[in-house]
Amino acid sequence: MVNKVALRQASLKFAALGVGLVVALVGLEILSTAWLTIRDGRYTPAKELFATSRNTYIQDITGSGGSNCRYIDTMFPHPYLAFVHHRDDPCGVPSANDIGVLGDDYPVARNPERYVILLAGGSVASQLGQLTQPGRRSFLEEELNHTYTSPTGKPFQVLNGGVGAWKQPQQLILMAIYGDFIDAVVTLDGYNEQHLIKPGLKSRFEMPAVNYLGVNPIVTRDGFGSLAWSWFMGRISGWLGMGLTSYSHAAYLLASALEPKPADHDDGFGARTYSAMMSLPDDITNTPAVYMDWQIAQYAKYIRMMDVTARDFGIKSMFFLQPVPAVDKILTAEERRGTPDLKYGERYIEIVRRLLALRERNIEVRSLLNVFQDEKETIYSDDIHPKRELMDSRGYSLMAARMAHDMASTWGWRTKPQQ
Repeated sequence: MVNKVALRQASLKFAALGVGLVVALVGLEILSTAWLTIRDGRYTPAKELFATSRNTYIQDITGSGGSNCRYIDTMFPHPYLAFVHHRDDPCGVPSANDIGVLGDDYPVARNPERYVILLAGGSVASQLGQLTQPGRRSFLEEELNHTYTSPTGKPFQVLNGGVGAWKQPQQLILMAIYGDFIDAVVTLDGYNEQHLIKPGLKSRFEMPAVNYLGVNPIVTRDGFGSLAWSWFMGRISGWLGMGLTSYSHAAYLLASALEPKPADHDDGFGARTYSAMMSLPDDITNTPAVYMDWQIAQYAKYIRMMDVTARDFGIKSMFFLQPVPAVDKILTAEERRGTPDLKYGERYIEIVRRLLALRERNIEVRSLLNVFQDEKETIYSDDIHPKRELMDSRGYSLMAARMAHDMASTWGWRTKPQQ
């Protein structure tokens, strides 16, 4: 009898504990939902928050819910380009090519059957210039082949030369290695570069994105221990975005807290040697105007070097400065939510203005800043990438049309008669 009473009491305690736990979890979910609704100014399902917590390039790479692989798990160190993608299990990217960018393999000789254009830059260049749907080609390649005839009469091929977070001089290095196997090179950049031109930083313009630290743990202050901890936290964060927890606002907040954070900018990005390599002297960094002049001059230097190299290779070159949400676009409510910080707009306009001055030296620099100025609908899906529906994208289509027109009008390509 005593045992039955004790068992009943224990059962009641466990039941009370279970009820208390359920009530606590429900309360936590309600509070989390309320906080996120207040923060965003509207209610957003947790599933949508998980799906949009990363920009579209990262979503493309990591997939949509079937894996807990992080973006950094898809990356691999490159001896000259800092970081690229790999295609090895379990977190490889199937569309990564022979050098680690997405799309067609790179040539080792000129292709007489195609007029090959290398499109170099960051994630926006990659989305504009890579294959994203079976049976279709890139936005720029389709626009060129639909509207213009190449100088050789052969079909255009646009070779993707962009990876998320790439910036100069990665474009220059890529072209220096492979430029003698192509017919033309164009760049589409500016947004990633402007981050290094922000006054208050102390880093050289050439400093690669923090992805470099993720694939080179010896560079970071804590070495492999930091990498292991980051991997473990990233796995938990990935699991929270799958299954039943992907519908929980509390799980979303926990996953956000566990996401690996970039290295501490204030300590020179980790190891002392790396800090010395990537820093500038105080007489440059302590005066915002001097720092901005220095960094823009470095940006211009790499464009000039690409132009000189292209001339030596006997190929065409053109340098496009990409549009950004902070300039010449009336943003919709959806775009404003995806781009909360527009303070860089004035600085970006000044960067573009100074780089356009390179045209006085017969360097073909073009601005795409106003390409969306008449668009009233949503173009951007996040802080920089135009939105897409499978292979259809008004933003990328407008960019491709402008770029193709500028190349054709400058280089004398004939327009095809339209049906």
